Amino acid sequence: MTGILVLAGTPIGDISDAPPRLAEELAGADVVAAEDTRRLRRLTQALGVTPKGRVVSYFEGNETARTPELVEELAGGARVLLVTDAGMPSVSDPGYRLVAAAVERDVKVTAVPGPSAVLTALALSGLPVDRFCFEGFLPRKAGERLGRLREVAQERRTLVYFEAPHRLDDTLAAMAEVFGGERRAAVCRELTKTYEEVKRGPLAELAAWAAEGVRGEITVVVEGAPEKGAEEIDDAELVRRVRVREEAGERRKEAIAAVAVEAGLPKRQVFDAVVRAKREAGEGSR
Repeated sequence: MTGILVLAGTPIGDISDAPPRLAEELAGADVVAAEDTRRLRRLTQALGVTPKGRVVSYFEGNETARTPELVEELAGGARVLLVTDAGMPSVSDPGYRLVAAAVERDVKVTAVPGPSAVLTALALSGLPVDRFCFEGFLPRKAGERLGRLREVAQERRTLVYFEAPHRLDDTLAAMAEVFGGERRAAVCRELTKTYEEVKRGPLAELAAWAAEGVRGEITVVVEGAPEKGAEEIDDAELVRRVRVREEAGERRKEAIAAVAVEAGLPKRQVFDAVVRAKREAGEGSR
């Protein structure tokens, strides 16, 4: 008989949001794998629970090495509970490798549903919630961050991101550059905690606000791209998009081809717009 892997959602702020099953699973698991054992200790104390099983750390630094060990525990019949610092394991947190390895060994995987920063921020944002996509954390390097944002510049669904407070101003500025400063967004800070705040507005305004410094756990929700036919994209916008890609390191030929695809236009049309802009700039400098 193989064991069972239980993914348990933990509170994202208010400890009273912990589901009743979480305490039961913490008390009864054979092994509790925690992203931070110190935070786990605070959680169990708050819930009045003492784990009977072995407690091990399972975080980004040891996830690869510890996964085979936990899979062997599961194969031997153990009930393994996986908890992260906040929210659901695997969602921008450790867990995916263990789930994939467990599935590969035909081990049953189940979950204890819990609070979610993604869904909470989405619901509070005031933006459309019927269709959305979660993009996790953006790359730290500016060029890579711009590249990732350009990939979803024409995405019609609402976008949800996690971000570190010290990078929030740069991220919002990059979003304003790629998506347009008027695109609506919401910055959700310290969700369910004492100093919870939801700041809503155009990306340009939010970027200026964040430049003053923001603290806490951050989730950013961004409105999807508006419906726009190819004929509505003028030459100036095409040239701007090509320039943004060139500044990020792409060759002009590649930038033109990419802009043509995202705009739904022939490459020749984008190329001609770039050539005309270059010619006009040259004439204007005489």
